[in-house]
Amino acid sequence: MNSELIDQLTGSLGANGLPYTIPIHPNLVHLTIGLFIIGMTFDIVGVLFPFQKWIFKFLAITVERQNLFDVGWYNMLAASIITFFTVAAGFYEMLLATPPGDMKSAWGLQAMQTMIWHGVGGVFLLALIVGMTIWRGWQRSVWGRQEYKQSDREVQWLYLFAGIAIMFILYIHGTLGAQLAAEFGVHNTADNLLRSHQDLNTTLK
Repeated sequence: MNSELIDQLTGSLGANGLPYTIPIHPNLVHLTIGLFIIGMTFDIVGVLFPFQKWIFKFLAITVERQNLFDVGWYNMLAASIITFFTVAAGFYEMLLATPPGDMKSAWGLQAMQTMIWHGVGGVFLLALIVGMTIWRGWQRSVWGRQEYKQSDREVQWLYLFAGIAIMFILYIHGTLGAQLAAEFGVHNTADNLLRSHQDLNTTLK
């Protein structure tokens, strides 16, 4: 964003370049990632349940297959809702970012290129996660009906493969975000203070 416009807010911005102490976007990102991975993992465990049922029995853990699918569905639904806030917070904090323009990341991208790819990727992932939730809901409510059921399995193999592919995209996307914080110092309090030659021990007290 234009530095002159950022300067208009300077008086209300903290050490990390935001009007609040801790960046919101990274925390919501980890919530999105955690909910999505847990949702997919429980669905995978649910699909493979007949092959591993003896493990639960050996460990004396009472598990119903439907309970595994319930956890998968509700985590995917929560991931879809949270991701709207994750993307919104990301764009807000990206507008207040003032990364250095003379650096390149480990992937050879400049700060603006990294932010653009991270922003576009965030919207793309939001669409994918919402699409996966709709697909998951359809499998649960329509494909799971008795007249369509071929087994107790609630999700399709294609859905699981798509989820695994999205987890790989999440990894690529998350790495871009990590580069913004770790390599460009975007909303990274300690990095900003060190760049401005301030003493961390006295400034952060």
